[in-house]
Amino acid sequence: MANPSRPTITRADIYATAKELSNWGRWGDDDQLGTVNNVTPHDIVEAAKLIRKGKTFALGLDLKQKIQSGLFGGRWNLIHQMLATGTDAVTGEQDGDGRAYLRYADDAINMPCQGSTQWDALCHIFLDDKMYNGYLATEVTVNGAKRLGVENYRDKMVGRGVLLDIARWKGLDSLPDGYAITNDDLDGCAAAQGVAIRKGDFVIVRTGHQERCLASGNWSGYAGGDAPGLAFETARWIKAHDIAAICADTWGCEVRPNESDEANQPWHWVVIPAIGVAMGEIFYVKELAADCAEDGVYEFFFTAPPLHIPGAAGSPINPQAIK
Repeated sequence: MANPSRPTITRADIYATAKELSNWGRWGDDDQLGTVNNVTPHDIVEAAKLIRKGKTFALGLDLKQKIQSGLFGGRWNLIHQMLATGTDAVTGEQDGDGRAYLRYADDAINMPCQGSTQWDALCHIFLDDKMYNGYLATEVTVNGAKRLGVENYRDKMVGRGVLLDIARWKGLDSLPDGYAITNDDLDGCAAAQGVAIRKGDFVIVRTGHQERCLASGNWSGYAGGDAPGLAFETARWIKAHDIAAICADTWGCEVRPNESDEANQPWHWVVIPAIGVAMGEIFYVKELAADCAEDGVYEFFFTAPPLHIPGAAGSPINPQAIK
C-alpha cells in the first residue's frame, strides 16, 4: 500500500505552518504546559467513568528490547547493572561482622531519557533559536532546561485516552514504511471505530510497526530509520481538535522518510515548539488494540506520569490504559 504522490515540504512551508498554528501566548506568556492545558478537572472526572471492567493495559515497551541502533542522537539501549545479588547474600559478602545483618538485591539503570517509551518535553525541539511560547533555546543548558522541562508534566498526564488503530482499520498487521497517515485517515478511522475525538484527549495512533519488529526480533532501522507515521498535514488536525497529546507506537510519530528535503522531522518543528503538543513515542499497544477490537470500545482512562526530572527534555514512562 502506498500513498498518492505528496508535495515536498519546504523550509518556508514549515515556518508558515508554525506561524499559522502557533499557540504562543494562548495560555499566558509564562505558560509551560502547552496543549495539556486543554485537560480540565471535569475531563478527568469524566474519563474515570470510562473504567467499566477494571482491565488495565501497560503501554510501556520492555526496556530491555534493543531498539536503539545509534541512527539518531547517539542514543543507546538500557544498561541494567546489578549492584548486589543473591549470590552476594548467600556467600556472606553482605554479612560483615553480623551486627548490621541484612541480605538484599540492589541494582541501577543507565539509559537516555528518550531511549524507549517516553514523553518528549516541550524543550526537546527548537524552531531555530526558540522553544514553545517563544522561550529562547539557550535556556536549555548543560544543567538542564530552565523552562519547559518534563517536570512540568509530573501531575498532568491523565485524562481520556483514545486509540486510533489505523493498521487494523486498513486491514493490515502493519502499515508499510513510508506510509504517511493523513487527516482523512485519522477521521476515517475514528468514524469506523465509532469514537469521537474531543478537546483534551490523549490520542494514540497504532501503525503496527513496533509489533512487526517484535515479531521478527529485528529492530534495525526502528529508531531513526524508515517508518509509517503521521503526515505533515496532521499538524492542522492536532490544532483543530485541541487534543492534549499525540502518541504512537513508532520511534518518532511522523512518517519516515520525511516529506521534506530541507528539514529533518519537519512535523516535529511545528507540533512541539509552535503548537506545544505533548508527544509520546514508542508506545506498546498490542494488547490494548486487541481488546478494543474485541469489545468495540476505543476510549479509556489514561494516565502516564513522567519521572520527576527537573530540566529534562524527556522521560521514560509506563503509560496505563484502563477500561
